[in-house]
Amino acid sequence: MKETKPFTIEKKQIMDAYLKVKANKGAAGVDAVSILEFEQDYRKHLYRVWNQMSSGSYMPPAVKLVEIPKKDGGVRPLGVPTVSDRIAQTVVATLLGEKLDPLFHEDSYGYRPEKSAIQALEKARKRCWTYAWVLDLDIKSFFDNLPHELLMKAVRKHIDCKWALLYIERWLVAPLQKTDGTIVARTKGVPQGSVIGPILSNLYLHYVMDTWLARKFPQCPFERFADDSIVHCVSEREVKEVKEALEFRFKECGLEMHEEKTKIVYCKDSNRRGHYHNVSFDFLGYTFMPREAENTVRKVSFTCWLPAVSGKSMTSMRKKIKAWKTLRTSGCQIEDIAKEINPVVRAWINYYGKFYITKLKNFMREINLRIVKWARSKYLKVRPSETKGLKWLKRISQKQPDLFTHWTVGVLPTVG
Repeated sequence: MKETKPFTIEKKQIMDAYLKVKANKGAAGVDAVSILEFEQDYRKHLYRVWNQMSSGSYMPPAVKLVEIPKKDGGVRPLGVPTVSDRIAQTVVATLLGEKLDPLFHEDSYGYRPEKSAIQALEKARKRCWTYAWVLDLDIKSFFDNLPHELLMKAVRKHIDCKWALLYIERWLVAPLQKTDGTIVARTKGVPQGSVIGPILSNLYLHYVMDTWLARKFPQCPFERFADDSIVHCVSEREVKEVKEALEFRFKECGLEMHEEKTKIVYCKDSNRRGHYHNVSFDFLGYTFMPREAENTVRKVSFTCWLPAVSGKSMTSMRKKIKAWKTLRTSGCQIEDIAKEINPVVRAWINYYGKFYITKLKNFMREINLRIVKWARSKYLKVRPSETKGLKWLKRISQKQPDLFTHWTVGVLPTVG
């Protein structure tokens, strides 16, 4: 006899969501069930998710709270749902994406298909050449303070699916569980790390900021990636006006502009006169500031406003380098080091090497020095000095130029 449920949810939707969650991997939630453990009996688990969601009885478990170190110090609270809950959220997030993504502003780049941080950076770079002033905007604890009532008002404007609305409301109030087992109730915000959070936060800022800016200040373009955004203006007077108006707008919508982190920046270059206290800003792991460039036709240098890998990003990468296990193990071979570090270095080059790669290359010379340090602890012939180690590594690079990814972009070991 065919099962009759209050809500019509296809089993294929559950399976498709499971495959997405499996591909994304991720840690276990409060039930301590990993992806691998879930997979061993996935049919039973998926049936339970489908059955509960279709009957309206699905109740999200608590979200495991994990604190992740931030690049600039401090920690970022990250919520880790269970595998089953990530699957349920993916079902609804997929439905929301189909409905909402076409509505979003073209300069909203975060967590959207066919959009990327690199696109946002490229657009920001070009606009800084046209607009002399930038509002580097920071919303104070955005994900923690997003008001549920106003958010659901925006959701209901576009979504009429009863079961999707039911579960979104339940996810918004699902409690957090700390590492000591303490349960914390939630009355506002969306946990970072949830599947449903990115599209809900995009929808909220679509109305709070994107469409509002386009209506009130159509002459001031912006780039936004989740809650990280910058606004371009033609004058100091205009950027101050935008800042004041946005501050009031955020308060109206239950948010707060971070006064210490929000700043007005002058995009200084060779053609712009005058001085201002702030002449740099960070955006999506890059620092935008005046940098020396060369006119390839006239062969003369000039100052141009350009992005390059930020100091915070390099600090984060240094921590990663120090954590590489093979570089702390004298018993391994140099090929083992390459196997461990190449995927990570390749990702760094693909992201931080898109603009002003010279800065990244200079940083990556530290990797060569770290390999030399490992070699000096392993081989007696290179132990006496760093110079001997560099000569040894240079000989290897001449024989195996593709051994390390950073060598393939010109960061070769040099002596002297």
